Amino acid sequence: MTDAQSTHLPIYPTVLIQPTRGLASLQLRAVWEYRELLFFLAWRDIKVRYKQTALGVAWIVLQPLLSTVVFTLLFGGLLKVPSEGAPYALFALAALVPWQYFAGSVSRVGTSLINSANLITKVYFPRLIIPLSGVLSTLVDFAIGFLVLVGLLVGYRVPLTANVLWLPLFLLLAVITALGFGLWLAALNVRFRDVNYLIPFLLQIWMYVTPVVYGSTLIPERYRFLLALNPMTGVVEGFRWALLQGAGVRGQESGVSALTAVSIAITLAVLATGLIFFRSTERTFADVI
Repeated sequence: MTDAQSTHLPIYPTVLIQPTRGLASLQLRAVWEYRELLFFLAWRDIKVRYKQTALGVAWIVLQPLLSTVVFTLLFGGLLKVPSEGAPYALFALAALVPWQYFAGSVSRVGTSLINSANLITKVYFPRLIIPLSGVLSTLVDFAIGFLVLVGLLVGYRVPLTANVLWLPLFLLLAVITALGFGLWLAALNVRFRDVNYLIPFLLQIWMYVTPVVYGSTLIPERYRFLLALNPMTGVVEGFRWALLQGAGVRGQESGVSALTAVSIAITLAVLATGLIFFRSTERTFADVI
C-alpha cells in the first residue's frame, strides 16, 4: 500500500472499554438507545403469541371471563366467600385482571432469555431489553382485559369515584413487581433449566396466597401482616379499592394504604436486587445458554 493510498483511510478514535459502577452498570442509557429493538421484540411477541391459535386474540378476553365464571360459581356461589358488598363477579375480575398481567409477565420474562438464545449468542445489545419486552408486550393483554372489566362495571351500573385516579400507581406496582421477580427467574433459568418447570407451579401457588378469590378482610387481623409481605396483595386490593367503591366496597382506605406502602417497599427491594443479580450474571449468558 502506497503512502498516497494510506492517506485516504479513515481514522477512528481509540475507544477504551472499562467496567462501570453504580447506576451506570445497569446500562439504562443503552436501553434507551436500543428502544427501537425493545419495541420490535415486544411487537414480535404480541404477533407470535396467538398466531397459530383458532381463536387468536379472543383468548385475551376469554381467559379472564372464563376464570371469573368459574370463581363466581365455586367461591361466590358454592363456598359463599364474602365479596365486601360488591357482586362477586366484579370482586373477582377486579383482582384477576392485574393478577393475570403479573402472572403472564413473570412467565414470559422468566423464559425470555431461553427463548431468545439465538439472538443472545449472535448479536450484541443490552440484555435487559429482552425481559423488558416481556412486561411491555403483556400490557396489551392487560388493556383488553381491563376493557372487559369496564364493560362489567357498566353492566352492573357501578359508578366510578375519584379513587380511579390511583389506578396508574397500582398498575406501575404490578409492572415493577413482575419485572423484579422475572429478572431473578430469567437469570436463574439460563443456568438451571429446572426453573422453567418451577415457574407455572410457583405462580399457581402464589395466586392462592394473594387475595384474588377472597378479600384481605377474610384473613384474621393478627395474620394480615403476613399477607402484606406479598407485594401483589397491595396491587389487587388497590384495584378493588380504586374501582369498586361505587359497588359498596368501602372503609378500606387505611388498610389499602398500609398494604400499598408495604408493597412499594418490597417491590423496590425485589427490583433492585433483581437488576443487580441480572447484571452480575449477564456476562455468562451467551456462554451458558
